[in-house]
This record gives sequence, structure tokens and C-alpha cells, in this order.
Amino acid sequence: MPIDLHRSATDLATAVRAGDVSPVDLVEASLDRIEALNDRTNAFVNVLHEAARERAAAAERAVDAGEDLGALHGVPVAIKDLSYTKAGVPNTAGIAALEDNVAAETSVAVQRLEDAGAIVVGTTNTPELGHTPRTYNELQGPTGTPFDPERNAGGSSGGSAAALGEGLVPLATGSDVGGSLRTPASCCGVASVKPTHGLIPREARPNAFGSHTPFGVLGPMARWVEDLGLLLEVMAGRDDRDPFSVPKPDRYDDVSPADPEGLRLAHSPTLETFAVDEAVREVVADALGTVEDAGATVDPAELDGPDRGDLTYAYGVAATVHFAVVADAVQHEHGLDFTGDDADDVSDTFVQTLAMGRGYDATTYRETDEVRTALYDAVESALSGYDALVCPTLATPTLSHDEPFPTEIDGQNVSGLPMDWMLSWVFNMTGHPVVNVPAGLVDGLPVGMQLVGPRYSESRLLDVAALFERENPWAGAYPRVES
Repeated sequence: MPIDLHRSATDLATAVRAGDVSPVDLVEASLDRIEALNDRTNAFVNVLHEAARERAAAAERAVDAGEDLGALHGVPVAIKDLSYTKAGVPNTAGIAALEDNVAAETSVAVQRLEDAGAIVVGTTNTPELGHTPRTYNELQGPTGTPFDPERNAGGSSGGSAAALGEGLVPLATGSDVGGSLRTPASCCGVASVKPTHGLIPREARPNAFGSHTPFGVLGPMARWVEDLGLLLEVMAGRDDRDPFSVPKPDRYDDVSPADPEGLRLAHSPTLETFAVDEAVREVVADALGTVEDAGATVDPAELDGPDRGDLTYAYGVAATVHFAVVADAVQHEHGLDFTGDDADDVSDTFVQTLAMGRGYDATTYRETDEVRTALYDAVESALSGYDALVCPTLATPTLSHDEPFPTEIDGQNVSGLPMDWMLSWVFNMTGHPVVNVPAGLVDGLPVGMQLVGPRYSESRLLDVAALFERENPWAGAYPRVES
């Protein structure tokens, strides 16, 4: 019987340990599906055919020998072609000039996946250094959402999200500086976790302190909420190479739907800051209605935060400085010049982002922390007495590959910047953990919503997400394209 890669990774891992599913067959099913369907969305950059088959054969021998097996034994996983590296595998970070760059080391997160028995089948597409919420680069081209490949998968973890939505793999990884886990999850109808800063370690060098502003994090992506918990459990926990990493404060692999009785949710359709398409607001409200009907309390939220202009400016400074610093390190390491000889090999938005970031001085950069503080206080106030704050992830469904970011949303004029389209980046500024789950469809395109909680509340947020999944199931919405 063919293996359904839309099946939950938790079920597949259980079946492998029981001897009911062969790791070799499971990996072959993933590789076959990638081979047949990757041209549709352009999710994968590199596919590790032989390495994955070798690990699958070793995984099968371990099952046959009765060895102790990890939580992800034999399960295929895709890794984002950015902060996740596997020794001997190309690592481009979406930069055409790094097409032949090969990772010298395996990153902490990938090592933890492999130690748990997961089998990396390939790397997934991302814009240069993950700088934009649209997945496109001069090396690989655009990545489309499985719901309509002519529309973008979102960014910057678009390749991972598309691979999940297309059923190429059951698990994938991403990273997030302003919404890069949640935006593509929303565009591709999958789930993701932006964890609290430090929960998943990253051993960034030469600058181990470079991810603190804004809060750049690694995180898991999956189609099923229980799989998010399983992947987070494997990835989380302190590593002394990351000065921000923290001991794991909870377990995440025992997800169960929250009891709606006593569950209190605060709902803000616009965060009192954004213009949001009416159809998106209605889909999120309908999803909330399903858990309210089950017994949960849903109240309007008041978010008394900074002025929109101050907030946008503060994030713009912090984010562009972040990318400029990271780009400078890449240029130095590889002998590149993104504003000179190598400018033609990167996207215009990348060059513009670096130019903006290099235009700010250190004082301006640090002063943005005052705006962040006021925003943090506002979110904490909105969360007081509630399990989660709920809001849309994006102001509209996903856009086509070449479509400009909106200049009008819900009848309101906006600036045409990505920050008007995304409701995600505000929580990078504050550091709150967020679980993105599908809310429903608008004109056949997926709409995501964010479940925001206090720091280190990931376990509770996953249970709340599982309740939404039970009351508002999305598994049947995926396009089932046969390989």
C-alpha cells in the first residue's frame, strides 16, 4: 500500500518503531514524490537522494536489530537552506554566488533531528538571507503555494511550507525574524511555532549575539499540531554554543486539545494597527466561533501600543540593520560584494534592505528598544487573564509571484511595504511565542491565524492550537496532487 505523506509524522514514527512501516519505503515515498512534484512549487533546492537512502537503510537495520529508536526514527524531514546546515551538503542561503558553497559542519538543530532518527531528504528554498516575506531568489526562482503555484508560498521559509502543503515531507524547519515561520505557513495552509527566543539554540558564528534584535529564532513546521510538538521537543533545549539558549522549561510532545471550558481567548482582528481584508477577518472569526461553540470564552482585545508610524520605523531599523550585519559577515567570509560586482546576482529588494540597514547609526538602532518596550507592555496587558491573544497572520491571502505588496487593504491606503501586509513582525519585537494555525480559505487560498502567548507558554499554545484543529479541521483542505 502506498505511504501517504499527508499522514501525521507522529503516526508514521510510531508505525516505524512498531515495524509496520519501513524507513526505506517511507524515504523512497518522499523522494519519489519530490521527484514527481517539485517542479510544481519549486520547494526544494537540493535533494539528498543517496545520503537519505543510506540513512534509511541504516534506520531499517536498527529496527530489525531491536535497537533503541529515537522519536523521529525513519521520518523524512526538509531543512531550510539558511541557518540549518548539514556537513557536506550545499548551503546557499538563497544567494546565487553561493551555489557551490558546501557546509563544513552540521548545525545544532539538524544534529538533534538526526540524533532523534529523522532523515534529511533535502534543503528548501528561501530568499537571500531570509530578508523578505516572499520566497524568490536569483538562483532558484520563486516558490509557489500548493494551493495555486502561480501565487507565492510566502517567506522566508516558503520552500519548507510548500513542501509540507504538497505532501512531499511530513516535517520541515524554518526560521523567523519578522514572520518567516508564520507567513509561509499561512500562505501554504500549514502550522508553525515561533518559539520564545533561546528555546531552540543556534550556534551563529562569527557573531553569536547577532540574533537578539529583532528576535530571530528557529522553529518547527508541520501539517499537524501534534507533529509541531514532537519536532519542538526534539529541537529545544540549551546548547552552550548559543549564549541566549535556555534549558527546556516544558515538554512539548504530549499535545492534546485544550479543554474549552475555562479557556479564555482575547481576539484582535487588526491589533488596532493594521488594515485587514474583511474576508480574512471573517475566516478568523469563524474559526474562533468553533471553539467558542465548544465552550471557550472569546473576548475583544484592547492593544494600546505605540503609534503605528513609530512601531513601523522601529522594526524597519532593527530588521534592516540585522540583515546588513549578517550580509557583511557573509561578504567577508566568501569574498562577495552585494552592492558592487555581485549585485546583479541578488534581488533588488535584498540590495535595498542592505542599503537601508547601513544607513542607521548605533544610537538610532538602540533607541528603537524604547518602542519595543512599550509594545511588549501592551501585549502583556492584552494577555492578562487570557490563555492566548488571537489575530490574523496576514492582511490578505497570498499574493502572486510578481504582485506588489498592497497599497490598499480593506479600503484603506497603505504604504505598499511588507510590514503593512504582515501582522507577524510585532511579536518578533516583543519576543512572545506564537503558534500559527490554518483558519480557513478565502477564494480557495489558505488564511492563517496567530495564537500568541506569554514567554515560554509553547506547551499551552500547542494545546490551544490542537483544539482549533479538532473543532476546525484543515487536513482535508490540502490539494491532493498524485505523484
